Amino acid sequence: MDTDACITILVTFVVLAALIREFPADITFLSAIVFLCLTGILTPSEAFEGFVNPSLLMLAALFIVTTGLRETGIIDSLGERILGGARTEIKALLLLSGTTVVTSMFVNNTPIVAIMIPVILGWCSRNNVAASRLLIPLSFVTILGGCCSRIGTSTNLVVSGLMKDFEGQQFVELGFFELGRVGLPCVLVGLIYLFTVGRKLLPEREQPFQSFGLSRREYLGEMKVLQTCPLIGKSVEEARLRRLAGLFLIEITRGRQVLSPVTPDTVIEGDDILVFTGVLDTIIDLKKIPGLQHVGEKHDTDPDHSRILCEAVVSRSSPLIGRTPRQARFRSHYDAVIIAVHRNGRRMNRKIGDIRLENGDTLLMQAGTSFVEAHRNNPDFYLVSDVPGRHSVRRKAWKIAAFLFCSLLALMFFAPSEVAMLGAFSAGILMMATRCMSASAARESIDWPVLIAIGASFGLGKALERTGVAEELARFLVNSTAILGPVATLAAVYLVTMVLNELITNNAAAVLTFPIAVEAAVISECDPRPFVIAIAMAASLAFSSPIGYQTHMMVFGPGGYRFSDFLKVGLPLNLLMWMTCVTLIPQIWVMQPAQNNSAPAANDVSVSTDTEIISAKRN
Repeated sequence: MDTDACITILVTFVVLAALIREFPADITFLSAIVFLCLTGILTPSEAFEGFVNPSLLMLAALFIVTTGLRETGIIDSLGERILGGARTEIKALLLLSGTTVVTSMFVNNTPIVAIMIPVILGWCSRNNVAASRLLIPLSFVTILGGCCSRIGTSTNLVVSGLMKDFEGQQFVELGFFELGRVGLPCVLVGLIYLFTVGRKLLPEREQPFQSFGLSRREYLGEMKVLQTCPLIGKSVEEARLRRLAGLFLIEITRGRQVLSPVTPDTVIEGDDILVFTGVLDTIIDLKKIPGLQHVGEKHDTDPDHSRILCEAVVSRSSPLIGRTPRQARFRSHYDAVIIAVHRNGRRMNRKIGDIRLENGDTLLMQAGTSFVEAHRNNPDFYLVSDVPGRHSVRRKAWKIAAFLFCSLLALMFFAPSEVAMLGAFSAGILMMATRCMSASAARESIDWPVLIAIGASFGLGKALERTGVAEELARFLVNSTAILGPVATLAAVYLVTMVLNELITNNAAAVLTFPIAVEAAVISECDPRPFVIAIAMAASLAFSSPIGYQTHMMVFGPGGYRFSDFLKVGLPLNLLMWMTCVTLIPQIWVMQPAQNNSAPAANDVSVSTDTEIISAKRN
């Protein structure tokens, strides 16, 4: 092994050690490829070519497209349909698993995870459940479901493409659901694990914003029931307004009548004023219920284009002290509407318009886009800041966003990855052009640390491939088990691919081990198809490292995870998948010597086509 290979191995171990010690993944990978460039192992173009990889660019575009779906309320509606009936973590996990397993068989798992992350974050916030309890299962379940069809993961498409043309010979291409013959049992085993042992191993991490206590401040807010609200005619219990985590309906004002306390069977009527007290997130989320609007907000305008949410703390010298918002003519003076008030952790039981403001009161406001800049140094307030990511829902544009997204899904189903990537960016641009979202929201939606980490990881994988480290490791393990028989060799091939997948990218692991798998079949005088199936499964079913699959990287930040979390939850699942696949693959795709194999391959195609490779290799 030459010097370059030794340096690459050392760098790989340093990267893994840094990730285990919870160094930022983007900085760690970026530092690694820069060092490999400085040592001459990689050229700059090789080190950074991962940043123009179609799958990475597709992920960047999906961040933007997903923002358009969120801004138009589609994601919230989807979350209500999928998780709306769930009130406990176990039921949410059950509903989430059932939906995503089926969907990921027909749609690549990356967009599914991109769409479901904000859905899960919203549900967890409303139900006081740590998002870390559901985001790892989300990534795991979509991978399990994706292994059941040819288009479920990009890895399956890569393997199918390798089968089309390998050293001048033709395999029979993977059938659409051929992998499902082993994939479905893996789904069953994986779900049993996640609902039992795996669930006990899941961490309970706070989301980043929770560590600052932002979501714990309790506000008083008022919502008006518009005549178009679907809650009209329903009781408070039926409208699910009594079970919102961190929120309490303290009274209903109906004309001159005040209903307090509010009973579960109180029926909601048009023009009712609902007075809530609760934490910031749930107060804001009330706006997402169709037909509810904050008191004071004009219904005939679209605040989505010109209004933002911000907070301001009343100062000791403020002219607002001792006066109600109405007396202070707050709206006309500041061009802002107070939609909620927080006061020193005390629950406030008066209407916002009747509250006499005090020094230190925190006001949650809907204001013009220039409010923060205009009043940042205003002595009326101690502190003025916007509430990041809190925009009004653009419901009028939801049909456009839905059409663009469905068109993108169709393109991803039929078109090559480069064309689908271009379509994703086109969908994002059209969403901005049709006012499904603002340009600033699109820019803010891109998770740069995740993209940098994924892009730089391609460079490290390139170094492992170029120096021959990955291939030498694979050949050593395969040759050392060949004497034990073809099943042991198959187990080694699967293990090597799985380990490489945890170190580099899933597609790179499949490409590196594919020729090794075929060679192992030649040595064992077996049909190569079972070995190729093992490659396809092992290159996707890797769960013990956040760098093993891009969906892991997508949930890593939002879930507040550590590297060790994936190791603790994913390693047992890796071993279960290894045992399941190694047990079932030889039973489904017979591993007898090819000339004696009378069993038909998947999709009723004769194995003689596959075995042409063996003859070609021997000759």
